[in-house]
Amino acid sequence: MPALDWGEHSKKSCNNSLKVQQTMASVKIECVLNEKYSLGESPVWEEKHGTLLYVDIPEQNVYRWNPDSNQVEKVHVDIPVGSVAPRSSGGYVLANGEKFCFLDWEKKEVTDIAQIDDAKTNIRFNDGKVDPAGRFFAGTMGMETRPGEFERHQGSLYTLQTDHSVVKHFDQVDVSNGLDWSLDHKIFYYIDSLSFTVDAFDYDLQTGKISNRRVVYKLEKEEVIPDGQCIDSEGKLWVACYDGGRVLRIDPETGKRMQTVKLPVHKTTSCCFGGKDYSDLYVTTATKRMDKESLQREPQAGGIFKVTGLGVKGIPPYSYAG
Repeated sequence: MPALDWGEHSKKSCNNSLKVQQTMASVKIECVLNEKYSLGESPVWEEKHGTLLYVDIPEQNVYRWNPDSNQVEKVHVDIPVGSVAPRSSGGYVLANGEKFCFLDWEKKEVTDIAQIDDAKTNIRFNDGKVDPAGRFFAGTMGMETRPGEFERHQGSLYTLQTDHSVVKHFDQVDVSNGLDWSLDHKIFYYIDSLSFTVDAFDYDLQTGKISNRRVVYKLEKEEVIPDGQCIDSEGKLWVACYDGGRVLRIDPETGKRMQTVKLPVHKTTSCCFGGKDYSDLYVTTATKRMDKESLQREPQAGGIFKVTGLGVKGIPPYSYAG
């Protein structure tokens, strides 16, 4: 979820990893990294390395975790990093502060590529994802003016084109969040968290233009705030619910919730499919603004979770082509 609210080191798995039986007996939830991230976000599976890539926004870190070796690598980028994605030519693209940047992992170097054309000084990038044509979409949000409070309608949605130019799609966004595309690439799914909806646009893959915005799902009260999302191989959406402690499987064609996976922590932030056959659902979480009592009640808060036995697989993510 939004922040409303360089080195290498080995990480331990969660102590007393929790495996929770869901309604479907085969579904299991395991905390695979109990690292107390402040605001874990933007998970993406990197098939080339067999690793999970993700960020901690306020801690200004990009991480790469190898499940086989249980090694976590970290690069500190000196500015709040909203999202990360692989580049097809190597390295990564970042939505960083108010800029798009490239990250050379081996050299631990960040290179500025483009500054968004915005006079506001109180915004930062949040979630982002690469489209099927290799463009990097990412949106902004207002910075906190005090803990848990921020100025609304300050954000916008942008695209970093493959030639490094920037396109602004629209503004008046509260918290730009989860993004993905339908399997036929004709629909773009998007979340502005404080609208409490998952929206869809018609999508022109050739031009990258979006149009005809409409609501495909409105969250119920107990589901709280929609955050990051991903799509599975059946075209259904998986939406992480911040402060809702769950991930929803939604049919965007019917607008119906198909499944709810509840986690043992409330601040679920985003999700992606990964693993050797993309049958594992990885979920990032947060500890931001949790007090001592809350942390005691939720000792795995801020960890990375893996959900298995869902009976559905994801699809490989796209890489930035610029």
